[in-house]
Amino acid sequence: MKNNWQVQDAKAKFSEFLNACLSQGPQIVTRRGEEAAVLVPIEVWNQLKDNARPTLKSLLLAGGPGVDLDLPERGRSKRRPIVKL
Repeated sequence: MKNNWQVQDAKAKFSEFLNACLSQGPQIVTRRGEEAAVLVPIEVWNQLKDNARPTLKSLLLAGGPGVDLDLPERGRSKRRPIVKL
């Protein structure tokens, strides 16, 4: 069960390289003995992308240029009076 491929082997045997990825999971490509890249199944890639995407809440709370949020502490905001009609 090979999961490390030298770049020249990955290029020469791409179909085998791809099949190994699909059946065994991520495959590492090395260049001059150093890890350089990884081939992963599309399901893994999509999961990584979805998990890396920040939420709107995290973006707003992170602040940044032009974002000035003066949020009250949760449960401490003033409530508007109830107006009976």
